[in-house]
Amino acid sequence: MNEASTPQPHPGEQHVSGIGQRLNWLRAGVLGANDGIVSTAGVVIGVAGATPNNPLAIATAGIAALVAGAFSMAGGEYVSVSTQRDTEKAIIAKEKRELAEMPEEELEELAGFYRQRGLSDDLARRVAAELTAKNALAAHAEVELGIDPDEYTSPWAAAVSSFLAFTAGALIPLVMILLPFGEQRVWIAALAVVIGLVLTGWISADLGDAPRGRAILRNLTMGSATMIATYVIGVIFGVAVD
Repeated sequence: MNEASTPQPHPGEQHVSGIGQRLNWLRAGVLGANDGIVSTAGVVIGVAGATPNNPLAIATAGIAALVAGAFSMAGGEYVSVSTQRDTEKAIIAKEKRELAEMPEEELEELAGFYRQRGLSDDLARRVAAELTAKNALAAHAEVELGIDPDEYTSPWAAAVSSFLAFTAGALIPLVMILLPFGEQRVWIAALAVVIGLVLTGWISADLGDAPRGRAILRNLTMGSATMIATYVIGVIFGVAVD
């Protein structure tokens, strides 16, 4: 078969899964930073409402929120991605068995995927045969399952990236509220949080090709509601204690 006449199934298709994974990691990182901003802001602003003249209490609560949140995010991501990885391995093992036990049926199945993509019956079967001869498992995993059998998702990479993203986001309200701004510390921290939420909303929308304004508005609404609620609770608690 002439190499020039053999269509590549989809140019760059072998990289689609990897690119998708990278975008997912980036999106997860942005969302982790967003969680860090909102949850830590809620804690430090709430404590500042209760004890406005006690930076040590604010710092202690903020650091505790940062550490607990970062480890919680990392642990959750590790468990989630480990489950995904186990599922991917199980699917690949099943595909290996099917290739060993019924190769002709699997070849016809692969050809069927290329027919669905517009190739003629004869050409689809020839493409499937050449790919099967080269690496049957990779051909099926890529086209049928969307998995690269040589590159499973790493739970440790997910955990570390989530930990770092949450920490980076949490540092914004924590650092700003601890700076020597006196009675204005809450408002300045809140402003920094708003700026951070605008950025994370913009980036997450851009990554998903979603309307930026709507994403930013959602971020600001939830973040502002969190800060207002915790500040009011902190003030009420502070007055009750006094």
